[in-house]
Amino acid sequence: MTDECITRNYNVLSSNGAGNRSSIIADSIDAKGCTAEPLAVAAGGATAASAAAALPANKFVARMPVERYASEYNMNHKNRGLALIFNHEFFEIPSLKPRAGTNVDAQELKKTFKSLGFDATVHKDCKLRDILKHIEEAAVQDHTDNDCLAVAILSHGEHGYLYAKDVQYKLDNIWHYFTAAICPTLAGKPKLFFIQACQGDRLDGGMTLEKCVTETDGESSMSYKIPIHADFLFSYSTIPGYYSWRNINNGSWYMQSLIQELNTNGKKYDLLTLLTFVNQRVAIDFESNVPATPMMDRQKQIPCLTSMLTRILRFNDKPNGNKAG
Repeated sequence: MTDECITRNYNVLSSNGAGNRSSIIADSIDAKGCTAEPLAVAAGGATAASAAAALPANKFVARMPVERYASEYNMNHKNRGLALIFNHEFFEIPSLKPRAGTNVDAQELKKTFKSLGFDATVHKDCKLRDILKHIEEAAVQDHTDNDCLAVAILSHGEHGYLYAKDVQYKLDNIWHYFTAAICPTLAGKPKLFFIQACQGDRLDGGMTLEKCVTETDGESSMSYKIPIHADFLFSYSTIPGYYSWRNINNGSWYMQSLIQELNTNGKKYDLLTLLTFVNQRVAIDFESNVPATPMMDRQKQIPCLTSMLTRILRFNDKPNGNKAG
């Protein structure tokens, strides 16, 4: 079992090339050897899923939030929607070290979500049953007047699993509550998940790129059916199998890049473009500087995303005289 990696003398490179040094810590843990109780609480999610599965798929009917072939999501409802932030700093699992710096991420992300019009709340150090309670409460709300939903999880993780305060769980224990079958008022609307956590213990040493100099330099109103898993987006801080890095003073590379991109260009670009530039910030602006531990020195990170979005998503300013629906 490997414990959370603690490193010192870390260099965070800013976009203008100026760096500052501070202590950092990797959002990593290998749970082998950790004893986790069977996830009885997950049965709540399974019950909801089985209840939905009991009904024939063609019996589900929800309100159409936008014209059939609209190129963009309708972001002109009365409200932007809920943003739930699950921030984990301390754990009951002995092998999981405190995640210093995560509170910076959580508070700044809350401000950013609020600036984009979300009703944002932070839930700190929740056990899995409490996470599911908050998720269930959000899922049973009427989202008719909302544009979308956002969920951010800041925690330890490993490939395929995230950690609550007390046990590990899979992300699908969370997001399935918002499928169209279970939460019909979010059907056809974006459900956005932002995950700051390791997905393994592998390291990315990166590749140096050098400029190569050559001689040549220079039917809209008809009803229609959609999959119940459509319109989800999952943005991860790192690729499967790899570490995710966090600065104990300034927050994680990924969350700080996401926050900066949303603050700077959140109303200028569509979400997939924004997340592409988040990838760019993390990939270019950050590199570890841990000469005392060669294995951890000069390491890189690249976020990744899985998108089931079916339209372009922009966090545009809402016009005056909004109408719901």
